[in-house]
Amino acid sequence: MPKMKTVSGAKKRFVLTGTGKLKRKHAYKSHILTKKSTKRKRNLTYFTTVHKADVKNIKLCLAMK
Repeated sequence: MPKMKTVSGAKKRFVLTGTGKLKRKHAYKSHILTKKSTKRKRNLTYFTTVHKADVKNIKLCLAMK
């Protein structure tokens, strides 16, 4: 059986923390920023954790068990 390959899109978008959680960036921070408030743009800057319903699929994309 061949090795599982990492999905390169997932590799660029997700980071595994030391405790095994997955980090992701927020959406809606790339364009049309003039109508968004400064507070909203600032809060979109920070990382957040992936929802537990999505963790299994993302870990498969990252070729983890």
